[in-house]
Amino acid sequence: MFAVYVLLGSYTVTIPDFFKIVINHLTGGEKIPGATFIVMEHKLPRAMVGTLIGVAFGLAGALFQTMLRNPLASPDIIGISYGASAAAVTAIVVFGASGAVISGAALGGALGVAAIIYAISRKTGSGAGSRGNAAGNRLILAGVGIAAALHAVVNFLMTRADIRTAADALVWLNGSLNSANWERTGVLAIALLILVPAVIALAGPLRMLELGDDAAAGLGIKVNATRLGLVLTAVGLAAVATAAAGPVAFVAFLAGPIARRIVRKPSLPASALTGALIVLAADFFASNIAPVILDGTVLPVGVVTGALGAPFLLWLLLTSNRKEA
Repeated sequence: MFAVYVLLGSYTVTIPDFFKIVINHLTGGEKIPGATFIVMEHKLPRAMVGTLIGVAFGLAGALFQTMLRNPLASPDIIGISYGASAAAVTAIVVFGASGAVISGAALGGALGVAAIIYAISRKTGSGAGSRGNAAGNRLILAGVGIAAALHAVVNFLMTRADIRTAADALVWLNGSLNSANWERTGVLAIALLILVPAVIALAGPLRMLELGDDAAAGLGIKVNATRLGLVLTAVGLAAVATAAAGPVAFVAFLAGPIARRIVRKPSLPASALTGALIVLAADFFASNIAPVILDGTVLPVGVVTGALGAPFLLWLLLTSNRKEA
């Protein structure tokens, strides 16, 4: 999919020309007019950012869903993405921010909301007989409640903004790769170089937590510390991806269940690759196929992933109800 994204589309590039463009760009050789700019400044950084945020969202969703043993437990559902959205829209509408300031606000908003959700779930679960301070339904319900409140905040801010500012905010809220560049690629790569080793280190204890808190504790796992580490890592992955491209809807929610159906078991690597596949395929459709169908309209990638996620959520709920019946 990465190769299709870079080589095909509204501007096609042959494989020999692609390698010639990249090698000449790195060595300072002769540039191909037009083609070098399109590949090196548009297609390649956009594909790299799409891949990296897909990996981040896929891992974040799979960590939450596996840890809480609930397919609804993804950053989209439990309020992490809404925290980033509310902070970013506030920065755009109230302070007139742009560029890196919006990304920084989104990162801070996601982390702040995650801390609030975790604190609420600990407090409500502190009674007798409760195990796993931030586990299961408590964390999900706290996240859904906060997400609803933040959604109202975003709607209020959008009604108070002028048309141009509201349009800028709406593009960010839908999730878009239009701002992809090499600087953003580098920041994402550094973040993943820090967070992916943390995922690898926590993968073993995560498998123990799937057995239940009591069984994991009996196997020598520090349940609360492990769960806190998983929450911090998953929130970090979702936050950096959202800060880079906006809250690309449902990627974190879709990647884990689709990967599980492909490999027949929970798999973090498969979830990461599925997340990248979803983002690249959706943006390829939005940038190259949608304009043909919609008379030149180019869609943000989040519109396409949102259109995929809504029916998948309904299907997941229907199949869950049938299993319970």
